[in-house]
Amino acid sequence: MNTIKKHKPNKVKKILRGLIIIIGGFLAAYGLEAVLIPNNVSDGGVTGLSIVGSQLLGLPLGALIAVLNIPFIWLGYKQIGKSFAIYSIIGIVSLAFSTTLMHQIPTIIEGDTLLVTVVGGIILGLGMGLALRNGGALDGIDMLAVLLSRKLPFGTSDLILFLNMFVFIFVSTVFSLQGAILSAIAYFIASKVISIVEVGLSGSKTFKIITSQPELMVETIRDRLGRSATYKEAYGAYSNEKFKEITCVINRLEESEIKEIINEIDEMAFVTVYDVAEVKGGNFRKQNIH
Repeated sequence: MNTIKKHKPNKVKKILRGLIIIIGGFLAAYGLEAVLIPNNVSDGGVTGLSIVGSQLLGLPLGALIAVLNIPFIWLGYKQIGKSFAIYSIIGIVSLAFSTTLMHQIPTIIEGDTLLVTVVGGIILGLGMGLALRNGGALDGIDMLAVLLSRKLPFGTSDLILFLNMFVFIFVSTVFSLQGAILSAIAYFIASKVISIVEVGLSGSKTFKIITSQPELMVETIRDRLGRSATYKEAYGAYSNEKFKEITCVINRLEESEIKEIINEIDEMAFVTVYDVAEVKGGNFRKQNIH
């Protein structure tokens, strides 16, 4: 049984991830303070609940974001890992501080509800997606979604959208039904942007390879990517020649590497590639960046 060594990220990569997560928090705060909140459109998740609480109680939004996320940070630490909790603290502190810093920032869009939801959703989703892709989260709902995505056959962005349906029901009590609907539309757009930003981690592809050197191909894929593969006998319809067809499932970040391996070993290999909607069971795991 082969053991694949896992190399932990070096300090430079860890610092870079932290900086990107901080930028993600800054972007999300800008989307809230410069686009959504001034137009009575809320966010989802714990941030959405914090916005409602701030409107009802007159408390600082940044303070509520920090306090209400504490139980979810603890959940992330216990269930997902220390680094995830640390990166999430960095992201949430960045979001909370940035909302306070930008509270008086001029609104860049007013009145046009369609433009508000689209622009606000894109900026918000970009910030949240950057945090998720780099191992952290800006919201407790994001953490819960990351945890559930490890147990359920759904993507993180899909679970975030589902969990926020309950939040928007609560949002309607302050921002009215129209405000809640606009908030839901903005967050739907944000979830799609999140999916685009983090698809490299969650998306998968299947490679089917017919080559004259199947054993070397499989061994190289295993050594360089840490991915296993399966064989299936295939026969040429015209020549009736027997081949070994290799099937290997990878994530999208590994696509260029496996293509390089194929070209190095057998430029004449016959390759078909499929997008994969879901991968479950066996030894395949979502890449863990923590």
